[in-house]
Amino acid sequence: MGTGSGNMVVDSTFADLDVAFVEEEQRFGGTCLNVGCIPTKMFAHTADLATQIRSAGSFDVHADLRDVSWPAVRDRVFGRLDPIARDSRRSRADTDGITVHTGTAVFTGPRELDVDGDRVTADRIVLAVGSRPVVPPPVAESGLPYETSNTVMHLDAPPSRLVVLGGGYIAAELAHVFASVGTDVTIVESADTLLGGQDEQVAHAFTELAAKQHTVHLGRRLTELRGRPGELEIVLDDGTRIGADTLLVATGRTPNGDRLDPAEGGVELDDGGRIVVDAHQRTSAEGVWALGDCSTSVPLKHVANREADVVRHNLRHPDDLRTARHDVVPAAVFTAPQIAAVGATEAELRDRGAEYTRSSVDYADTAFGWALEDPVGFCTLYADPTSGLLLGAHILGPDAPVLIQPLVVAMTLGIPAKDLVDQPYWIHPALTEVVQQALLGL
Repeated sequence: MGTGSGNMVVDSTFADLDVAFVEEEQRFGGTCLNVGCIPTKMFAHTADLATQIRSAGSFDVHADLRDVSWPAVRDRVFGRLDPIARDSRRSRADTDGITVHTGTAVFTGPRELDVDGDRVTADRIVLAVGSRPVVPPPVAESGLPYETSNTVMHLDAPPSRLVVLGGGYIAAELAHVFASVGTDVTIVESADTLLGGQDEQVAHAFTELAAKQHTVHLGRRLTELRGRPGELEIVLDDGTRIGADTLLVATGRTPNGDRLDPAEGGVELDDGGRIVVDAHQRTSAEGVWALGDCSTSVPLKHVANREADVVRHNLRHPDDLRTARHDVVPAAVFTAPQIAAVGATEAELRDRGAEYTRSSVDYADTAFGWALEDPVGFCTLYADPTSGLLLGAHILGPDAPVLIQPLVVAMTLGIPAKDLVDQPYWIHPALTEVVQQALLGL
């Protein structure tokens, strides 16, 4: 059930089984392919290019940005992705032994489903039904139009004035995209900083940068949505009124498990609405497994893919069960500048009373940082002072999602900071020297 990472579960080793896919859309691929990771990053890269052209004067390159053709960008992005989603569905439907059901599924009993009137039963069921955007009641009940990350990239034209409700990574990335094409962006966030889940140094630095690029209202909530389509008025809890032609709601996502009538199938949900799974991705119901955003506490595509690998193996090898490791999971934010993180933040280390040593190095203190003329980027590391093992890594600046990978490897394999910096060669004068220098600082 679900064809994002769920589509990865079934490979050629399942050819001896009768397999059914249940997908409520006509396309396969789930959130990541259709409305999430991949299209947003294609838009974000385009935004990066536009931003670089505008700032080329800093490098004595005299260039003018004539135009960013939003319809052409949109059509290029989805002209590439939509055929993949359609072809994936067609490939499954054309395979012997596989049936594709289109519709919304609910449990009617143990391992028994109703898919828009069709009864489907199975010896084993895998739930990979993902998540959906959260829409606060003042917006949902207003009767006025709004966008979410599921819809906003399909607009025919970029808004003139866009209000982004939310301050997480989805809000930050889409604010960057629309600002790059000339949209006047206002961000409304209930917390005191943007990207509140990041390390404090990153969150504060990014918030300061964002406030220079957009209008930012922190510690504020939307209480009412007024006006009419194209002429909206967003009312905040301090009485502030903001005019906009478009409202983007990016206040988080919630798991879809509650839509399955899970109790009818004996599937337990936790207090956050996630499907409860054990270390092997088994739910509370015999023969029912779950993976991805509907069940994990780390709702990221690379986590869902790993869990799909685990479920695939465990379905075929019940006497040799595997687990998915979630203690070292990196994440990235594709804004301007880019951000990447893995492991603990400094606040988390303080809260648990951990002993740690800290090192932070600016991009500007490295040779390639000079080439980039980068005044804001940095790499901050935390390590155990006794073992030297890394506890957390946080990077803000160009190529952060790439630079963090050797630190992810070190944390996963238990390589102490001293060994990581002393034993491999680090290319000079590559940008990786910011990581090398931060390791030396530990």
